[in-house]
Amino acid sequence: MMTFDRHGRIKCGTVSTPDLDAALADYRDLLGLELAGRGEIEPDLAASWGTPKVAGQRYALLRPQSGAAGFIRLVEAPLHTDFVPMRTYGWAAFEITVRDVYDLAERVKGSGFETIGPPKEIAGMPQFIPMQVLGRGREMLYFNQVRSDMPTSDLPRAGSDVDHIFIVILATPDRAATMEHLKTRLGFEEGGTYSVNYTMINKAFGLADGTETTISMIQHQRMPIVEVDDYPDAARPRARHDGMLPPGNAMVTLAVEDLDATGLDFIAPPTRREGPLYAGRRVAAFVGSAGELTELIELR
Repeated sequence: MMTFDRHGRIKCGTVSTPDLDAALADYRDLLGLELAGRGEIEPDLAASWGTPKVAGQRYALLRPQSGAAGFIRLVEAPLHTDFVPMRTYGWAAFEITVRDVYDLAERVKGSGFETIGPPKEIAGMPQFIPMQVLGRGREMLYFNQVRSDMPTSDLPRAGSDVDHIFIVILATPDRAATMEHLKTRLGFEEGGTYSVNYTMINKAFGLADGTETTISMIQHQRMPIVEVDDYPDAARPRARHDGMLPPGNAMVTLAVEDLDATGLDFIAPPTRREGPLYAGRRVAAFVGSAGELTELIELR
């Protein structure tokens, strides 16, 4: 069996949420994720993200019951009144593999998750059944029940009712530039490019149904990593509180073989960090070409 920790693996999705206790009940008690750690964000970790005011904020780290080493980190922070999901550049959504999307749709009714896209099969893409929800921090989650692999990539089957993040969605003003940055700096490869009737984007921007969005996949070998979406001209940089994480889908943590080989301008020098997520490895963060905050964990 291939190890979970490999180059390009999504190790964590960080969510900024206004009520940690309520969000923890949503993710742990409703979705069934296991608590892997909790506490307050250390000042040096906050500084490594370029978010000094996050120091001392409460957090909770969760992982799936399957044991997969992919995490969700909830960090408590006030909502920003100007933030509207799916209308700004940056990390737009986390896609999570689940066993039964129809059962999950029933479970989240009346909870802290707002269903904005009920389970629906996509014409021409029978490999998975998605649904979309917003959490208390206005974070977007796509729950995907995987049926089979795609022609150019392998999609993970869930080992627990709600398992790990396997694709992250990045909204960008320049898809080609973002793709080039991810390929040249992180050593990923380009997958397929598609023009789709993207319901979530059309709703968010008030576009007519049938309006197509161009999306491209970034992957490593047959493992999907990032879906890069070409957002409409009306999209804007994400509003955020000074010194804090971006609201909603705040940050993505990826595994890479060699931090030094990336040539990236890190916010702070790579530092070894302990805990279930970092496991004593070197860690560093950078701001990407679409303004997204990305953290890297070195595997070697």
